[in-house]
Amino acid sequence: MKTGYKVGDVMTQSPITISAEETIKNCAKKMIEHDVESLVVKKGKELAGIITDIDIVEKIVAKGKSPDKMKVKDVMVTRLITITPEKDIFDGLDLMRNHDIRQLPVVSPTDRRVLSGYITMKDILKIQPSLFDVISQEFNLREEKRKFSNAGPKEGICHNCGKLSEDLKMEDSTRLCADCREE
Repeated sequence: MKTGYKVGDVMTQSPITISAEETIKNCAKKMIEHDVESLVVKKGKELAGIITDIDIVEKIVAKGKSPDKMKVKDVMVTRLITITPEKDIFDGLDLMRNHDIRQLPVVSPTDRRVLSGYITMKDILKIQPSLFDVISQEFNLREEKRKFSNAGPKEGICHNCGKLSEDLKMEDSTRLCADCREE
């Protein structure tokens, strides 16, 4: 499904950045100051990583580590999923959904280390609110899968064949209809 909107038309062209050498405390202050959930980590002009509020909670706070002593480089994500400006925003949403992330660095089509901008799920939904249904379906499916049990037949979509079934059961962490369970 294409929207007609390009990533380059929607992206933030000057994302909030931080150095990998900054402390997590300063990073959190910068997120609050700019009202953002993530920062782009740059080394010179090149993209080095991303740090999100969730990274801080999971890797620092929940483990009882000190945000005063930890550096951004110790927490940031360096294996990045990126997109180029000429892609449709639906492609960006699809990447975010498939990789369970909320933001994408936008990189130059000719040099993927050069940051062109930044796009978030919120940016996409501001431009194309109809895509909210696509996102919410994915999260609903994840939530159902997490809560799903084999206490009896359940109605829903078979994860193998994609058909609606009134007799789904969980096998190897996958919801399967009667036909697919027989295979």
